[in-house]
Amino acid sequence: MSDAEETKSSLDPMSARPLYVQLADIIAGKIKSGELAPDRPIPSENHLADEYGVARLTARRAAQELRGEG
Repeated sequence: MSDAEETKSSLDPMSARPLYVQLADIIAGKIKSGELAPDRPIPSENHLADEYGVARLTARRAAQELRGEG
């Protein structure tokens, strides 16, 4: 399994943790690893929704979660 597939499969819809929190954690991990630049915009809600197979609202809530954390 490729890294991209592993990342996508790390969203667990059966988890007690909401999907938006899981997605926010994945994005934060990509920022910490340098895959995404810290001072640059994250991918769009539509892109995140398509990439991770979630609703756009879930992607929006993940982005809001990250903004709240700074």
